[in-house]
Amino acid sequence: MKAEIPTTPPAIRTDWRRRPLVLVGLMGSGKTTVGKRLAARLHWPFVDADAEIERAAAMTIAEIFDRFGEPHFRDGERRVIARLMEGGHKVIATGGGAFVDAETRKLILEMGTAIWLDASVATLVARVGRRNHRPLLVGRDPAVVLGELAAQRNPSYAEAQIRIESRETPHEETVDAILNTLLAADRLRQGHK
Repeated sequence: MKAEIPTTPPAIRTDWRRRPLVLVGLMGSGKTTVGKRLAARLHWPFVDADAEIERAAAMTIAEIFDRFGEPHFRDGERRVIARLMEGGHKVIATGGGAFVDAETRKLILEMGTAIWLDASVATLVARVGRRNHRPLLVGRDPAVVLGELAAQRNPSYAEAQIRIESRETPHEETVDAILNTLLAADRLRQGHK
């Protein structure tokens, strides 16, 4: 049974410029690529949570999954993201399962602004088909796996303060949509003062 997606996400923080902007969504939604470009436009640091996990573990994500399993990986991911959330403004790209973890999601929502890059399964399949480093897809049909993951994870992603549709358009358009949403929230707030 498909879980309900909340209709009203939390409000965008008034102090979003002093806190991390955290990109969440399924693998292939563009979190890393869009995150780097968003960080460049804001002149903020960019951090890829998966790269930080690999650095901390001295092994790849695939090796962590193979050697220790997903629960061990998620535990390490939670600790790394908690560390990344400290220290003020930056753009963080998370792994696809990070925001599904209730503790990690709570931390991100309390300390930053979560931005869900929501892509159709067809778009995701086209994008992940360009690479074969995704542990959850090894030996499986990407369309089936991504459809299942979307059904399971989208209700968690929907708790993000911002939802942006990630389509087969230039990534700069996605960055523009994020910035326009943040700035529109600022203008709306200023109009209510």
